[in-house]
Amino acid sequence: MRLIILVLLLSTALSAAAQSKQPKQPKNLVPIPEVPEPPAIPLPSPGADQEDSELEPQVTITRRGEDKVEEYRINGRLYMIKVTPRIGVPYYLIDRHGDGAFSDGATGGLDQGIRPPMWVIREF
Repeated sequence: MRLIILVLLLSTALSAAAQSKQPKQPKNLVPIPEVPEPPAIPLPSPGADQEDSELEPQVTITRRGEDKVEEYRINGRLYMIKVTPRIGVPYYLIDRHGDGAFSDGATGGLDQGIRPPMWVIREF
């Protein structure tokens, strides 16, 4: 038992002595060069912001009575209207064919323009 304790003490002392010694440094050390400046960020081209603004819809919000009406346009063409009544849920009118005739968003088929009322029952 004493032998094990003696070996543990000696190994601990030797490892501590090995850590306390300073390593020898080579004589031909060269200092690290300074960090260069980062490259300049190129500025966007003059027409880039115009192209981006053409892709974003322009929204005009107005009040008609107690209803709030939001008109969505791209390139000046009105394509969707969102009506938010004072009481009730908002509804959308969409120009699907680009002819200025707005529908309530239901997909058309052979219904001859008849649109049943639709309400949201539950949202997740």
